[in-house]
Amino acid sequence: MILILLPSADYDPTESSVPWQALREAGIAVRFATPQGLPAHADPRLVDIGFGLLNSMLMTRKADLHSYAQMIESDAFRQPLAYAAVDTNAFDGLLIPGGHAKGMRTLLESKQAQQIALQFFKAEKPVAAVCHGVLLLARTLDPDTGRSLLFGRKVTALLAATMELPAWLLTSLWLGRYYRTYRQTVEAEVKTALASQSDFIRGPLIARRDCAQQPQAGFVVRDGRLLTARWPGDCHRFAAEWVAMLQAPQC
Repeated sequence: MILILLPSADYDPTESSVPWQALREAGIAVRFATPQGLPAHADPRLVDIGFGLLNSMLMTRKADLHSYAQMIESDAFRQPLAYAAVDTNAFDGLLIPGGHAKGMRTLLESKQAQQIALQFFKAEKPVAAVCHGVLLLARTLDPDTGRSLLFGRKVTALLAATMELPAWLLTSLWLGRYYRTYRQTVEAEVKTALASQSDFIRGPLIARRDCAQQPQAGFVVRDGRLLTARWPGDCHRFAAEWVAMLQAPQC
């Protein structure tokens, strides 16, 4: 069984539901956990409010919204665990979606969520994170070393120059800091957690959106039992490689 950590609200519908759907189709059971054990819905702007003339660039794709609609009707989604009630021994892996609106802070700044992530790492169980979800791992310190869980690992996450900052500049006149969850970009903060900035892998210069028919267009980085991706446009490949990692025989 896989645990998916969600904030109280405002996560990305693609980054949560596309991996969820892949797990379901592979016959892998899923449970969700939220801060208070209450069902948590995705960022409404990404689900239905939209971005007006910028919808083609920024809005969630219809196929991925269909996956999200199915996810929120599932029993697992309707009956999440509270972070404090999570027993990591009951799970085989951990998935951390991203998102950038304010509600994401209830996950990214949660000491309970960090403790959950730490326990999965200590047990050497598979962990997957995408976009802002990688920040939770970057902020989680290993008490044995005093360093981030990501220290010594190769990862990727939301890119500053080609993803986070352009989206903010395009929308800041009417959405303010909507695309800037924190003053520091995701890429900058993740890099500070690494042993070397060269351990942050940016991927192709021009990012392409993947889809169910072309998952190879996405980009992921795998380092042992850790899988990371950059943005919603990587999530079909992210989901496929996550399932493959979980199904691979362990030596």
